[in-house]
Formats: sequence, structure tokens, C-alpha cells
Amino acid sequence: MDYLQTNDIQDIVEQERVNVWHHLSQHKQYETSDPRIIVEGKGMRVWDQNGKEHLDAVSGGVWTVNVGYGRESIANAVRDQLVKMNYFAGSAGSIPGSIFSEMLLSKMPGLSRVYYANSGSEANEKVYKMVRQISHKHHGGKKSKILYRERDYHGTTIANLSAGGQEERNAQYGPFTPGFVMVPHCMEYRRQTPDGDYGKYCVDQIEAVILREGADTIGAIVLEPVTAGGGVITPPEGYWEGVQALCKKYDILLHIDEVVCGVGRTGTWFGYQQYGIKPDFVTMAKGVASGYAAISCAVTTEAVFDMFKDDTDPLSYFRDISTFGGCTAGPAAAIENMKIIEAEGLLDNTTQMGEYLMGKLSELQDKHAVIGDVRGKGLFVGAELVSDRKSRAPVDEKLVQAVVGNCMQQGVIIGATNRSVPGFNNTLCLSPALISTRDDLDQLCDAIDNALTSVFS
Repeated sequence: MDYLQTNDIQDIVEQERVNVWHHLSQHKQYETSDPRIIVEGKGMRVWDQNGKEHLDAVSGGVWTVNVGYGRESIANAVRDQLVKMNYFAGSAGSIPGSIFSEMLLSKMPGLSRVYYANSGSEANEKVYKMVRQISHKHHGGKKSKILYRERDYHGTTIANLSAGGQEERNAQYGPFTPGFVMVPHCMEYRRQTPDGDYGKYCVDQIEAVILREGADTIGAIVLEPVTAGGGVITPPEGYWEGVQALCKKYDILLHIDEVVCGVGRTGTWFGYQQYGIKPDFVTMAKGVASGYAAISCAVTTEAVFDMFKDDTDPLSYFRDISTFGGCTAGPAAAIENMKIIEAEGLLDNTTQMGEYLMGKLSELQDKHAVIGDVRGKGLFVGAELVSDRKSRAPVDEKLVQAVVGNCMQQGVIIGATNRSVPGFNNTLCLSPALISTRDDLDQLCDAIDNALTSVFS
């Protein structure tokens, strides 16, 4: 069968129903309804098996397709590379891997080494292992603990769930890996103290955890620059300066998880660059190749890299491999992806369209009392829904899903908060591609307007 040309879509749907285990899905529903299959994409839009067109405002469902669908130059680059050389383990190099490393590091002053893997979860795992190995080699086995933040998310492996601040996502998957310690979130709309400098308060809470655990036991802290699935949480003023100061004071390595924010999503190449952060590790995945091939990167400083160079100790090097980190399709796609972002000025577009989207959502906030807060950075925006603005009581999660479903019926795909804190899964999450236009965002906001009117009238 030439599956790209087949018109026998019902057979495909049935194969999907009986053979495939979908992600994040309760499959009981497919006993009485068809699973959705996305069969084509172009620009900002995708079409399902019924031919229905949708505006995709979540970039592939999980903030990935940054440059939009149907990019022939990326597909051609991948095809040409695979014909020439598709794979060799990362113990050797590749031409696209070498070229992309130089392109990437030119966007990341202060960082100098790229470790290739195939998913965000895997990239984060690599950093945890680096921190643990540094602990054994340079700190006598101490400084092995890793701090993580409530509401942040770093991946689906057991170690990443151990560093995951989303209770419902973690539920039933324990016991977890020891040595991961949570610090409080920094969500100003749901601030944990009513008065004072909230950025300083949040930093003080992190320091309290450090002092409780013992600074000599803590090797690193892993944080998202803007919390993604936990509610699109932008940091309060002074927060990142304070975190950086704590890391310096207590000799703690700073690991920034850019799996969502990286490669243009916030309007700079990386989200940490919005806040003047100087990280020791940066991890990335989704937008690196916009979903055209699997690739992730763990990027470090030369100071970190040098800690693994010692030929007198047979255990001193980083004894790790990622099988599919040796695939050449990923860096080949990433090279073209980065060229597109530069050639089309998509960082500037993201900043401009992000401001426009925030303005449109603020207008909807004036119209709909159910919108309690609008926040975000670039084309990474959240609108939190509340049943009462004064108390900020969250709306029922089912109503949030009803808004998402209503938008889908209108042909617009939006997201909502991951199951993070029970009772607070109430934020609409929007992350349209970096190619968004005002017309696209008008269509998106019109759909949200209609959905809120329908669900809450």
C-alpha cells in the first residue's frame, strides 16, 4: 500500500483503534468513537481523517512544531543526509552533528559542549547522571541531591518524575529515585505570601530548603525558565537573579530545562536569555528540529566538561551513550530549522505576535470574568480560569476541558494545564508556531471567546 496516497481511511482508523496505544488517552472512549488521526499539515493548519481543517495553536499538541508544517527544505535535508549516512553511534562524530553544534553554541555564549540524545527526558537524565558522577569524583559522594520546583515538569522516565513537580502526573508511578528534593513554585498569581517582594520570598524559600538539606549535599537545581505544563508560569521580578546568587553562594550547578522554551518559543533563542541567566547545563528537544526528526541536546560549560577529563582514572569519563543520539536526521533537520528561524525573522515575529496575543487575551479578560490571569512570554501564553476573581477559586476542570473541546469543534486546537496540582488544572495553554500572523491569532482568540461564551453563559 502507498500509505501516503491511500483513500481507505476507515481501514486506517480501525488499525489505529485495535493496534495503537495512544499517549495521554483513556481508550475506553474508542469503543464508541473513532480515534482522531492527523493526516496532513501545512503552515499553521492540520487536517484530520474526515478532512476537517484545524488551526493548531499548540504546535503539534506538545509545543514542538515551531516553524510550522510542510517545510520541504527540512524534509529534503533529512532525506539527503539519510541516503549519504544515516547513523553511527555517538562514540564517533557526524558532519551534521558537528555543523549544528557550532551553530547552536554560537547562540549560547558561555556554553561550549553539546551531548546529543533523542528526547527531552533523555537529555535531562544525562544531566542528572553528570551531576551524580561529579558528586562521586569531586565531592566524595556528597553534593548528589538535585533540587526541582513544584509545578515544573522534566519528562516521563522514573528519574524525571522524581524531579517532577506535578502530583497527578506522578501518581501511581512510585517509588521514585531518591535524592531529588522539591522547592516551592514561583507563581505570583497564586503567591504563597500576601505581602512583600514575591521574587525575594520565592528565593528565600529555595534557600530554606538548601539550609534544611545541607548545602554540602546539593549538587544542582533544575528549573524551567517559564514553567510549561504546570500553568505557563513566568517568574516574578528578581527571581532569577536570586536563584543565580544562591547557586554561586552554595556551589550548586544550575540546570535550565529548555525542552519547551528553547529555540525561539519565548522570542529569544532560549528562554533563559530573557532573564540574564548563566547556566551550567541547558537541555532542549522539541523545537530543536520542530518535530521533523527526533533530537535532543544537553549543553554544558567547558568547566563542567573538564571535570570528566582524567586519564588516570578509568571511571572518570562520562560513561554514557544514547543509541539514537547517533542518528544524523536530527542534526540535519535542526540545521535547516535554525536557518529558517533566522532567514524569516521568526524571533522578532514571536516577540511581536506574542505581544499581540497577550493584548487580545487581555481584551477577552475584560469581557469574560472567568479569565482570572493572562501571562506568558513570546508565543507561549496561558489564560487561567477562575470561578471567582476575588477569591481566585479555580473553575472545575471539566469546564476547562469543555472550553478546549468547544474550540476543537470550531476547528482550533488549544491545550490546558497538565494534571499538576489537584484542583488547579485550570489554565488554557497556547503555543502557536513562530510563524503566527495576526489573522491566525484573531481566529484563535475568536474561538476562545465563543467557547467561553458557550460554556459559561
